[in-house]
Order: sequence, then C-alpha cells, then structure tokens
Amino acid sequence: MKDSQRFCLETKDCIAGMTDLPGSSVDLVVTSPPYNIGVKYNRYDDNRRLADYLRWTEQWASEVQRVLKPGGSFFLNIGGIPKDPLRPYQVMPVMTKLFTLQNTIHWIKSVSLRHNGEMLSVGHFKPINSERFLNDCHEFIFHFTKTGNVPIDRMALGVPYMDKSNVKRWAHTDGKDKRCRGNIWFIPYKTIQSRNKQRPHPATFPVELVENCIKLHGGKPTTMLDPFLGIGNSAVAALRSGLPYFIGLDNDDYYIEVSRTDLLAKAQIAQKSYMPVSFHRFLEHQAQILGRE
Repeated sequence: MKDSQRFCLETKDCIAGMTDLPGSSVDLVVTSPPYNIGVKYNRYDDNRRLADYLRWTEQWASEVQRVLKPGGSFFLNIGGIPKDPLRPYQVMPVMTKLFTLQNTIHWIKSVSLRHNGEMLSVGHFKPINSERFLNDCHEFIFHFTKTGNVPIDRMALGVPYMDKSNVKRWAHTDGKDKRCRGNIWFIPYKTIQSRNKQRPHPATFPVELVENCIKLHGGKPTTMLDPFLGIGNSAVAALRSGLPYFIGLDNDDYYIEVSRTDLLAKAQIAQKSYMPVSFHRFLEHQAQILGRE
C-alpha cells in the first residue's frame, strides 16, 4: 500500500480541526463555506448576524492562512442570492487581510446564447419568481495566495483557438493550438432525479470545478484540505487527480458518512489505491512529510 492515496474525512469543527494541523503543511485548499444566506443545513445555522458571521470567517480563514504553504493556493467558492448579493464583497476585506487575491474566476452554472441564429440555453439554475430580480446563474471562485506571485499552470485548462491563424500570428503560442481558457468557467451541475439520494446536501459544487482548481495550481501538490467537506466532492476530485494526501472536515457526521461511502465507491470504480486514515494517523503522516522537506 506504499503508493496508496491517504485520505482523512473527519467529523470535526473546521477551526478545531485545522488548529491541530502543522503550520505550512498544506499545498492546496479548495472549499465552499456557508454563505450565511439561510441555507437549511442539518446542524449549522446559516442565519447569523453579519458581524458574527464575518468574525467567524476571519477565524477559520486565519487557520487556512497558517496551514497553507508559502507557495500554496486557496480557492474559495462563494456567492450570494438575488435579495442579498453582497456576501462575496463583504467577505473579501476579511480575506485580503490574510491573503493576496491572485485571480478571480467566474463559475457559470447556466448560460443562454445565440448559436446559428437560434437561442440555446444550457446548464441548471435555481429559478426565482420575482418582479425585481434576475435568476442567479453565477458564483465566484477567488484564488488567494500568500504573496500573489505563485506560478500557476494556465495551459492545464487550455482550449484550442477558434481562429487557427492565431497559432502562427502570435509568438507566444510557440506553434501550439492552445490558449489560456481565461477566468470564465462554465461548469453545469449534472442532471439528477433525486436530490435526497444523489445529492443529499443543500449546497455543493461540482467535482469538475475542484479538478479545475487542482489543475490550475499545477505542480505536484502533496496535501489538499477542504475544511467544509459537505458530501465530499472535493475528496473525489483529489482522488481522481492523484493527490497523495487529502483531509476533509465537516461538523456533520451524516455528511462525513456519505462522503466516506461515496469516496470508497468512486475509488473502486476508478481502481484507485485508496487508504482511509484516522485524524491521528493523518497528523503523523504530515509530520513525516514535513520532516523530509
């Protein structure tokens, strides 16, 4: 089991769990915390006073800053709702006290565009019945680093040129038909028949979104963290991407159990050598890794 991916999915409060992790031990953090917009979780109250919510946000974000390596990346997915759209902008001053905003990515869930003279609509969104607001089809992914100077692998998400003459016209292409995709990511949710059975969590992001973040960070990250694991889509992305170590925290034991069951099933399907480890054992592994660096 020498080459097994070692994953720890633990029922723990995010701040308490991260406090136990060594400083500068995590290469990559991809997460989506509660937005404080009234989502009905099993245990968490998503209707805090704004000042309390922002104070709590700074507490957990400070732990992320402590455990993140100097060359690490922190991808934060956050959004608002039509009647309360300011949440990402209210969280930003908290984050920029601790990190540098290196990239802003726009996650598009649904889009309508004209194609060959016809209107085409693709993707999924939560419809609202309102005389004032538009349907909300977008969320942010903020890419934070400690310095703002962390190299990324832009071409890991590269796309071909539509106008092939650009390949020869631009010197920076080096003759390759690939360009930077940019900061607009269209990633729709998969169509499901039963939320309770297929997506038993009120707020998730797609596995592909996390895979994109991992690819964009580039290099060979060793350890990834999601302090708000939910039902484990970030763990599945880390598994598919071949990360050696992953730790996911959530204060709801039901979500953790769903995550563990789903990850084991996905590992068997993908024929991945996956080893679940306890929180204590994970800390031992991290100490060993830091001792070798």
